[in-house]
Amino acid sequence: MIVRAALCPSPPLLASGVTGQDVLVPELRDACAAAVAWLLAADPDAVAVLGPATATATATWPPGSAPDLSMHAPAAYPGPSALPLALAIGAQFLDAAGYSGPRVLASVAESASAGACFELGRELAAAAPRLALLVMADGSARRSAAAPGYLDDRAEPFDATVEQAFRDGDLSALTALDPDLARDLLAAGRPAWQALAGALSPDPQTEILYSEAPFGVAYLVATLAPRA
Repeated sequence: MIVRAALCPSPPLLASGVTGQDVLVPELRDACAAAVAWLLAADPDAVAVLGPATATATATWPPGSAPDLSMHAPAAYPGPSALPLALAIGAQFLDAAGYSGPRVLASVAESASAGACFELGRELAAAAPRLALLVMADGSARRSAAAPGYLDDRAEPFDATVEQAFRDGDLSALTALDPDLARDLLAAGRPAWQALAGALSPDPQTEILYSEAPFGVAYLVATLAPRA
């Protein structure tokens, strides 16, 4: 059962070990830290970290996997045993918050269907009697001419739909997102959002802690709690 869930993005800019410089968007990192602290305040039996991966299949990773972010530095070549970037940053967030309890690390394939993502979320929710879920997911990467995917006029409305779904606690709107459109817009978080919809009860209480698109990429930080 999910007792609390938090949503954070997973760009390399959150990790100084990857960029080689100070955190570029401190307000984003602060929002993520606040979301993780809120998540852990529920005193869960375990924490599941869920994020997308470029692999063709959904996978689980050893709970003790070290979040070695240096493997994702621009000049590095991650080996087959390296945690996906989203999971590595999520695990780093838990370490920074002082969490040493049981954890589940799960990656969902970027190509996974909405139905497969939803089912994965339902399976994760049963991983512990009181499970906290940390979802690592980025929005579109085509919000400006300087964005990784250049400008696409469809990106801003897409991200607005996602943000509104979280503001309203309308998880069905996340399930309805078009995978093909998300792929076009380089919105890597789509499968993780849809898995969250499967894991959490409908109509949760939500709060948005951060919503901006620095460098043309949409980042959203939110907290979600089941209603009593």
